[in-house]
Amino acid sequence: MIITLVSIWLSLFMSIFTLGGATDFWLKHSSKVIKITPLPLYPMITIVVPAHNEEVVIAQTTRAILDMNYPADRVELLLYADNCADKTADEMRRALADPRYRSRNVKIIERTGSGGKAGVLNDALKIAHGDYIGVYDADAMPEINALYFLVRKALENPERYVAVFGRNKTRNAQQNFLTKCINQEIVVTQRIQHCAIWHLFRIGRIPGTNFIIQRQFVQEIGGWRNGALTEDTDISFKIMQSGKLIALAYNSEAFQQEPERLHDYYFQRLRWAKGNYQVVIHNFRHLFDHSNWRVKLETFYYSCTFFWFNAAIVLSDIIFLANVGFIIARFFNPSLLIPFTFGESNILIMQVLLLNWLLMIILYTLQISIAMATQFGQATTRQIWLALASYFTYSQLFIVVSIHAVTSVCLDALLGRNGNVWVKTKRFND
Repeated sequence: MIITLVSIWLSLFMSIFTLGGATDFWLKHSSKVIKITPLPLYPMITIVVPAHNEEVVIAQTTRAILDMNYPADRVELLLYADNCADKTADEMRRALADPRYRSRNVKIIERTGSGGKAGVLNDALKIAHGDYIGVYDADAMPEINALYFLVRKALENPERYVAVFGRNKTRNAQQNFLTKCINQEIVVTQRIQHCAIWHLFRIGRIPGTNFIIQRQFVQEIGGWRNGALTEDTDISFKIMQSGKLIALAYNSEAFQQEPERLHDYYFQRLRWAKGNYQVVIHNFRHLFDHSNWRVKLETFYYSCTFFWFNAAIVLSDIIFLANVGFIIARFFNPSLLIPFTFGESNILIMQVLLLNWLLMIILYTLQISIAMATQFGQATTRQIWLALASYFTYSQLFIVVSIHAVTSVCLDALLGRNGNVWVKTKRFND
């Protein structure tokens, strides 16, 4: 019980430290006026769009990419209809039939290979001509200046910034309670966590979409790992291991569609959690070898988040439920002793638990409030009430997902089964 309490307090301290770093970042950047000025050069960019049964959204994404503020002759677009059983390829061709795009350098590839998204990216790597490879998911509509800001950041230090990533926002945030909660989660991740670790440690994490990476560098490290459930996290560790940096272009934005049904959300997050557990397990050895400090710090952070702190939360829930169960049982058998206390006459533990619980709620709400305050029109009273509601509902789902993911990863290893099964996230018309 004491170990659990100390662990949760340490996680709260890490969250406060991260929140402080993000606050300092936004105090320095929120008042800056960003102007779109010509770049000293415009490197060739090969944009890859992996699409598996994405007929609902692929046409909008294709048009958004081709309409970006970047010289048309410096963009090569590779649209992959990956093992599709629908009309994804037809929708791609329909979008390209627009007279505005007839002279654009675009290829539609109807792929039947294996390896999932990582396999698509490796295939694209073989035929790409760009200095950088940019990646957008089929549902990710980039803002008009998204690529411009990515390239501008890369040109600040091309020797060290081998990859640059932007931010992703929820395009269907107002659809229902679930999408509103997902929007808050993504805003906190993008505006608090990513900004803080870049600001404090110059550590970046490649997201699944809206990023560019030097083509030559990817070739040198052997490309993406085929079949990886979270190929973005996997290659992020490879980049850090090389001593290079993944830079943050905080002004680059893409709008992605999030799951609107609980079933779709659960299995999407389960895939992400399993992929992250696999990456952590694969890189855990770096805590004890001669890897650079960024790799060690990131490995430690992921290990704490996905193993130590998750285990502490699960144990705290077990302790709470056990005590409640014994309190109820004492109505029928007064001789029973409550198992997790410092003594039945000592209310100190209950006070500590109550304070701990209140601090978690306050910090959770504060993170969301500060994150929303960095976006125009988002910091509203309604968001605070939504944050409180999501704490007791939406955020608790992560515990279930984590337990399921750990169990699945362990069973995959014990039974020798293929755990890299991709569950398609359902798309909806906007």
